[in-house]
Amino acid sequence: MINRVLIRIKTVQLLYSYLLVKKPFSLEAQPSQPTKEKRFAYSLYLDTIYLFYQIARRVKGKNKTLPLLKTRFILKIEEDDRFKSLNIKYSSGNYIFASLEEELAENIKGSLLFKELESDSKEKNDRIWEEIFKAIIFPNPQYNRLVTTMQNYSLSGVERMKGMMDETFRNFYSTRDNIHDALKTLEKSMNEARELYMRLLALPVELTSMLNDRLLQNRKKFLATEADLNPNMRLVNNPLPTMIENNPVFSEYREKHNLSWIAEDRDLLESLLKNIQDSELYQNYMSSPEHTEEADIEFWREAFRLIILESPDFLEYMENKSVFWNDDLEITATFVLKTLRQFENPETRENAVLPMYKDEEDSKFGFELFRLVVDNKDLYKNYIDKALVTDRWESDRLAFMDVVITMAALAEILNYPKIPLQVSINEYIELAKSYSTSKSGSFVHGLLATIIAQLREEGELHK
Repeated sequence: MINRVLIRIKTVQLLYSYLLVKKPFSLEAQPSQPTKEKRFAYSLYLDTIYLFYQIARRVKGKNKTLPLLKTRFILKIEEDDRFKSLNIKYSSGNYIFASLEEELAENIKGSLLFKELESDSKEKNDRIWEEIFKAIIFPNPQYNRLVTTMQNYSLSGVERMKGMMDETFRNFYSTRDNIHDALKTLEKSMNEARELYMRLLALPVELTSMLNDRLLQNRKKFLATEADLNPNMRLVNNPLPTMIENNPVFSEYREKHNLSWIAEDRDLLESLLKNIQDSELYQNYMSSPEHTEEADIEFWREAFRLIILESPDFLEYMENKSVFWNDDLEITATFVLKTLRQFENPETRENAVLPMYKDEEDSKFGFELFRLVVDNKDLYKNYIDKALVTDRWESDRLAFMDVVITMAALAEILNYPKIPLQVSINEYIELAKSYSTSKSGSFVHGLLATIIAQLREEGELHK
């Protein structure tokens, strides 16, 4: 159901917002006009940061892994130029807290903090180093004794260092480069697309149920008319809603997620039912002499196309219901129409409701593509810069969406050899036409053509 077209759309949209607002993490800078106290505080700050890293290399978890070394805080520290310089400086291990590493590592390994980290709590993963610093490292008597031996030591300098450490953690928590959170958003977006598909499939079921209840109530009127007593039951007896309702994939999802249009917005359903009953499509269907399953299912296909998906109230409701559904509705509706077509054929009826993904490869595609762009964005940006015709285009004046789409295209072209090159190019050209400027399709096409030619010439691309 979630095919690669939709996956590409969702991945590019998230990459755009992620890369646009990305706020990088960095360690505190060398203080300007440093006094002796500031020099001591900054030196202690950097040495303590380095101690974090050395401890992380010593604390072994399950299966001899190094979970502290994989925490986001340590990973971000390793990227910082200040840490890289410090790592070179102390490569021999000769720094003031070297003798403390083993003791602190053992204290941390036996702590509740470490046990919570191993339970795979993502929030704890982010905050564990602040808690280790405050609960284990800073109160350690040997740590404090060694601090007093440092050049220009002062209590006020220690307090200044603590303030710098607090600012570092605040900076870390406020950064918007947490790829884990971004991937969670991508997963949520995929799940929302699945829910939208199931909600659309549920409409014939619940609209029919509502109509049936209404007809039953009409029969109980004190002054029931002939039409009330003997209503035209053709729509109620339409077999499609029963087919959908009895489909095991649909029924399991519906029960698990407590999916009910009637319970959530009965007024909207009433409005849709009225629109259907007032339509020429309905009048023709109810009076038609053709009573076949194909005609019954075709009625619902046409009701979707011409009435439900054209209803302003319905479209507004869907837009307000989820931020993801506005862009998903058109493509998801095509999946629904395809599913209804599958119900027409007894041979395909059992598997008519589409799985969330075609296969395991598709289920991973968006998440892998997102990571590839984030991890290689500087490389891809360099390809883009080299390909630009300098007398016509300047890198910093490009539409940012064009840059993101081109980077995503490059990630796919370079890392997915099974996907034909022209398929990738065409897909991202269409994305540019739909989600960027009026000229973006041709621009991305030309840019990709230039980059591909360069990569082939340099032996970087062979497909």
